[in-house]
Amino acid sequence: MRDIRIAAVQFEHRNGDKDYNLQRIRELAQQAVEQGAEIVSFHECCISAYTFVQSFSKDELISLAEAVPDGPSTQELMQISQEVGVPILAGLFEVDQGEVYNTYICVDGMELVDRFRKLHAFVNSHLASGDEYVVFEVRGCRCGILICYDNNLVENVRMTTMLGADIIFMPHVTCCLPSLMPGRGLVDPQLWHNRDRDPVRLRQEFEGPKGKGWLMHWLPARAYDNGIYAIFTNPVGMDDQEVKPGLSMILDPFGEIIAECTKLGDDIAIALCTAEKINQSGGRRYIRARRPDLYTKLVEPPLEPPETQPGWELKPSS
Repeated sequence: MRDIRIAAVQFEHRNGDKDYNLQRIRELAQQAVEQGAEIVSFHECCISAYTFVQSFSKDELISLAEAVPDGPSTQELMQISQEVGVPILAGLFEVDQGEVYNTYICVDGMELVDRFRKLHAFVNSHLASGDEYVVFEVRGCRCGILICYDNNLVENVRMTTMLGADIIFMPHVTCCLPSLMPGRGLVDPQLWHNRDRDPVRLRQEFEGPKGKGWLMHWLPARAYDNGIYAIFTNPVGMDDQEVKPGLSMILDPFGEIIAECTKLGDDIAIALCTAEKINQSGGRRYIRARRPDLYTKLVEPPLEPPETQPGWELKPSS
């Protein structure tokens, strides 16, 4: 890996409005490049939006989804990347042979560098789950991708690291959701709409157990345990009927936040990710100390088939 400046960008998307969302991606990517970013990343399904598809039928999902790389959104993202001169990572719903995937892509100019399909898809029962990890090289760096829920399983981050990733992009649509955990729950949309007059109350919600407090239970550990840079992206503002807190950030291999978005709105966090921290990190020492002969239980087939369940009730699909 070489030293590189990476941007984690957040913005308020619009449901199903790909033209608007792609235009915000273009504008924010240009701003990030002007601030020195050499790679720019956005959140899960940022091109189409995400949560609003919970009750979609299979046909409605297929109508929203596109082919990759030949679909118009991927082609437009490539055009944006070519315009600003750096690789861009962004998410959309992909259709392939009648199946719809929650997909995250990396483009560099008019080239599709790689795509990743979410391993644990759940927001709509008609979504298919991916079945492979991806690790790729872009601009002299070995990178991986894991989407939202995928990062909650420690095995996924460890596997992506062991396949060679030094940087893992972690696009999300998360936080401020109902949960049995103390202090979790939804944020009143009125706080978002009144954020200019009363920013303190909204910031307290975002930085408390509904938002950053929950992230800090586990996100730094994923970076620390594996000695990787974690590039966390998340939308801000209204996501369908829910408020999302943004909090996009970059964590180093020591699990420390080295850049984060703090605005109550669209924002950009940029950090210099340096090569020396990888081998200095405790996580890389721990990987070298592994004893796989003791871990056979980890790869035994489960008695019940895997089931991806969120910690809140989903709207039923049509």
